[in-house]
Amino acid sequence: MAIAYWGLGTNIGHRRKNLIVAAALLAERAGDVLAVSAFYETEPWGFCSENAFLNAALKMRTSLSPMELLDCAQGIERELGRPEKSRDGIYHDRIIDLDLLLYNDLVLETPALTLPHPLMHMRKFVLEPLAEIAPLAEHPLLHKRIIDLKKML
Repeated sequence: MAIAYWGLGTNIGHRRKNLIVAAALLAERAGDVLAVSAFYETEPWGFCSENAFLNAALKMRTSLSPMELLDCAQGIERELGRPEKSRDGIYHDRIIDLDLLLYNDLVLETPALTLPHPLMHMRKFVLEPLAEIAPLAEHPLLHKRIIDLKKML
């Protein structure tokens, strides 16, 4: 069994419901949810939009591999109405975004998935909810605790 941390975000539709449904589907399909952060309203990052985001973090215990988790998350995103992920750093409004942030202390780089999430340490909207549920978890490349990364922003 592994411990996986997720970042969840949404900025269109019924945002609160989007996060709740996505968390429930992750629990149903990917493993046991151990913690969910509060929901944080944040400004869009990396693009302009009039629609503020709601972001959260989720901790789960899972028997799935990182690639199986990625497939599961992408299926949930499609099911909830997101046809494709952002590409080449071009971001847009989204009904749901599920990002696998950490998987145990695994470091992985494939064309489809990089762990830890390569931008998580630069994003307050990721670190703030993650620090709420996992302040002492350590970034496996930077060797810093989540709470310390948050303080560095």
